[in-house]
Amino acid sequence: MRVTDNLKTIQEKINDACRKSGRNPEEVKLVAVTKYVSVERAQEALEAGVVHLGENRDEGLLAKWEVLKDRPVWHFIGSLQTRKVKSIIDVAEYIHSLDRLSLADEIQKRAVKPIKCFIQVNVSGEESKHGMSPSDVLDFIRAIKSHDKIIVEGLMTMAPLTDDEDRIRNCFKELKSLREKIQQLSIENSPCKELSMGMSNDFHIAIEEGATFIRIGTALVG
Repeated sequence: MRVTDNLKTIQEKINDACRKSGRNPEEVKLVAVTKYVSVERAQEALEAGVVHLGENRDEGLLAKWEVLKDRPVWHFIGSLQTRKVKSIIDVAEYIHSLDRLSLADEIQKRAVKPIKCFIQVNVSGEESKHGMSPSDVLDFIRAIKSHDKIIVEGLMTMAPLTDDEDRIRNCFKELKSLREKIQQLSIENSPCKELSMGMSNDFHIAIEEGATFIRIGTALVG
């Protein structure tokens, strides 16, 4: 399938989810996850009208950046090793996987200008998933309030891979509730306005529960 056709189908689902939840579709930004596809396929996504591209490894991000440069808005969406920060910090405009103090310290050390970060939260509690426990997030926010190179743009999570829609929905609801608690702290570098949640199989549920960034790979680019 052409990316153009896939994008049209996805946009219709976004519109449906927004109608169902009384939201404006313009509130939802689509990040095309291009980690498994070629530079050419990523370029096809840009030509179809996609603005945001997401990569989960530094090698993949840099290889595509070499060709596409600053045409897309780049998102680093994978687990980020501390030693890899220096290689992606000048390319990625968003990091979706801030999950520990040592990583925050390294970003603070390496960033020339403030970078938008999502704190990755393991809401489902699955051992296979990265991210901090919801109960640790508020203390973490307080611990990095002096990190002026980090803007906590929002929170990110991945729901369980399950057919249990209630379980998925509750995961997204909990992340939204946590965001509201962070906003009540009124910490300058943590406006925490965004929610990065929802992938190919569950993005419609995520939108209904308040997602502002959805990360779609398979359904969009393959």
